[in-house]
Amino acid sequence: MNYPSRLIEEAVNEISRLPGIGKKTALRLALHLLKRDQAQTLQLSEALVKMRSQTTYCRQCHNIADAELCNICNNPNRDQHIICVVVDTRDVLAIEATSQFKGLYHVLGGIISPMEGVGPADLNIDSLMQRLEGQQSGESVEEIILALSPTMEGDTTAFYLQKKVKTFGIRVSTIARGVPIGGDLEYADEITLGRSIVSRVAYD
Repeated sequence: MNYPSRLIEEAVNEISRLPGIGKKTALRLALHLLKRDQAQTLQLSEALVKMRSQTTYCRQCHNIADAELCNICNNPNRDQHIICVVVDTRDVLAIEATSQFKGLYHVLGGIISPMEGVGPADLNIDSLMQRLEGQQSGESVEEIILALSPTMEGDTTAFYLQKKVKTFGIRVSTIARGVPIGGDLEYADEITLGRSIVSRVAYD
């Protein structure tokens, strides 16, 4: 594709690096930004720079945060007795959208996948065990919900965690299989995901 400007070409190349955006869509976005008021475009660029440079991770659950503790861990109205274990922040957002879960979270940051060289040591599992051992921030955990996608890797991770958590004498449950086998939580509709949380079952 012949671009009218080297600057446009550079912008298109960078925008097209985003997931799900091809060169044609990137070009439309670049031209749209070019037509907008310069102040609005600068606001967008400043927001992206701030997001990248100032966003941090909760020291307790590893969710994306603006401060040492995320808004969920810092909320005294959340149920401190239940921790829902998820893969990443997208799963937290998906479950929160159902309005069915009022406990806390723990973000693993991935799943066990020997094929990709990802083992337990690469995930936020040790910090979960520390939460259960130390009962941080007044937590008195009675139940761990394993809300992992029902894939082979997800099941492997769930099995590993179940063995680790049961040593604490804490109830371990998993979300009901209303979520399609082989699917990701972020793509499940809110009703199905909400019912899966409410109808969770003991993990055997």
